[in-house]
Amino acid sequence: MQIGAFQGLCPTINVVEKIASLPYDVVTSDEVTSLIKDNPLSMLNIVRAEANLPKGTNPYADEVYSKAFENFQELKSKGHLLRETESCIYLYQQEMGNHIQRGIAALCHVDDYEKNLIKKHEETQPLKENDRTRLTHTLRANPGPVFLTYRDSDEINRYVEKIISDSPLFDFKTEDNIQHTVWRISKYEAICNAFKSVPHFYIADGHHRSASATRACQLQRSANPNHQGDEDYNWFLCVLYPASQVNILPYNRIISDLNGLSHSLFLENLMEICPLTKNVKSIPSGPGNVCMYLNEMWYGLSLNSYPSDDPVDSLDVSVLQKCILKPLLGIEDPRMDPRIDFVGGVHGTTELEKRVDSGDATVAFSLNPLTIEQLMTIADKEKLMPPKSTWFEPKLRSGLFIHTF
Repeated sequence: MQIGAFQGLCPTINVVEKIASLPYDVVTSDEVTSLIKDNPLSMLNIVRAEANLPKGTNPYADEVYSKAFENFQELKSKGHLLRETESCIYLYQQEMGNHIQRGIAALCHVDDYEKNLIKKHEETQPLKENDRTRLTHTLRANPGPVFLTYRDSDEINRYVEKIISDSPLFDFKTEDNIQHTVWRISKYEAICNAFKSVPHFYIADGHHRSASATRACQLQRSANPNHQGDEDYNWFLCVLYPASQVNILPYNRIISDLNGLSHSLFLENLMEICPLTKNVKSIPSGPGNVCMYLNEMWYGLSLNSYPSDDPVDSLDVSVLQKCILKPLLGIEDPRMDPRIDFVGGVHGTTELEKRVDSGDATVAFSLNPLTIEQLMTIADKEKLMPPKSTWFEPKLRSGLFIHTF
């Protein structure tokens, strides 16, 4: 695989904690409003610029992208984002509790994405892809990185171990108690060469950012009669983590109603589909098991009797959809049905209980997390997982390094 260095933008040390933000797609509108209320430097003012406009503004309106561009220019003009003096790559370490992950922040090439050397496992939603394409093209920048993974390389790991003994560029802790440490790598040739032995990259988190970067590149190519293929717009910002360090949490489901069934009739119909156990713990014991919260009680559902040789069909999330959510609860398309919502595993099963007990939902399902090997196998077979199958934690922060073109 090819990766590239870049002469990007970085925050100054005194404001890096204010600029660094969660990805655009993991915070609600209310959360964005709260996070930027006293922080005009947050990258959320750029990646979610609708929060700067009157409440109710269409998030895809022209003025949203104009405001994002204005906010981006202001960060640069006021000296909060400065251009690096030379091309470089970075090492980005995140520490969450006992979990540590160290990734190389660099550029990946659009051609590798189009040739499927950067492998996908999810479909993108046209509305979201159009939105990120327009934002990327308007800014002429990748404001947030794509989270990629690859099968471990001892050679790359050795380079990383040497780098962490140096003094970091940034080192700070965010409000969610995650430590973020960044090292600048000016002598990057050996690491870039080491990645040439890596056969594929896999998108962990950032399918829409990858697709939109590719489409923004295509717009630039079509506007450039002298296109050569080495221009900055041919590359997009990524952070590359070895698979052994990737931390996947479950992506749980909540359903607003029981599709017209009473609690008792729903349970009766459910017992005809799979074995049911009352008063279990809220976290499944292992693959083939799902936990369900209904009427202030946790139930265990055994899905072991639904094996499949297909790596997608055999996922717990697929079996749940096929055997329970669709036939019993009427969830035909989880991408489009407003009756289903998804809760990232970082929020814990107490969030599921809270949503059901409050009446916001009627029933919740707690799932096992996928393994990184399952993800890579599915991507290798060029198959797609059901929507919202994986939740990666910790999340990469936007704004620590920005690629422009």
